[in-house]
Amino acid sequence: MIHPSAIIDPGAQLGLNVSIGPFSIVGEHVEIGDNTSIGPHVVLSGHTRIGRDNRIYQFSSIGGVPQDKKYSGEPTRLEIGDRNTIREFCTFNLGTAQDAGVTRLGNDNWIMAYVHIAHDCQVGNHTIFANNAQLAGHVHIDDWAILGGFTGVHQFCRVGAHTMTAAATVVVQDVPPYVMAAGNTATPFGINAEGLKRRGFSPDALLTLKRAYRTLYKSGLMLEEARAKLQEEVKAHPEIQPILDFLAVSKRGIIR
Repeated sequence: MIHPSAIIDPGAQLGLNVSIGPFSIVGEHVEIGDNTSIGPHVVLSGHTRIGRDNRIYQFSSIGGVPQDKKYSGEPTRLEIGDRNTIREFCTFNLGTAQDAGVTRLGNDNWIMAYVHIAHDCQVGNHTIFANNAQLAGHVHIDDWAILGGFTGVHQFCRVGAHTMTAAATVVVQDVPPYVMAAGNTATPFGINAEGLKRRGFSPDALLTLKRAYRTLYKSGLMLEEARAKLQEEVKAHPEIQPILDFLAVSKRGIIR
């Protein structure tokens, strides 16, 4: 299942039933899990660990050195989980010593063509990145987030769970869980109700989240005042807790 034109370093570790297409290159410190398919003309380099049942399409560059002038060759890492689809021309970089030293992509993610995931990004599970979505360094993307095509996320931003951005959205501050965002720069446009329905959120939970959104964005309250009001309501409505947890760790401020 390894094409004869592929170049595999003897130090690379390949699991069972791994397939590697023509003219692909696998570096010395790369680990590939069982049943993972690597297309033609793919470059896997750096200290990169790829889990099982992944599909990586042609012309992707996975595990390249960070696009960061401070990087001096430290043995930082890229870790990719299981069951991810990574389409054509994607670029994922290693981490840097200035952060955790590792870039991570979780499980069951759908990554479309030309996506860039820069150094030290932390991407969760079940996300969808449409074509040309771009993450700068140190970005955190939580589970079930959807980034529309040509979305750009500024370094150190955080995008919460179950969010959705429209095409060509420019994110320069944090996007709280459940929120839809669009524009340059990104502004909020309600909660991601349709996505939440598809994931089994009940009508009562959706109503609670819509009320929380109104408190955060439509009540005229300052952010800390809105946060205090949500804190009062969370015992009766635990669906709000992820919003409060997000606000507690937000460093760049949220889109308003």
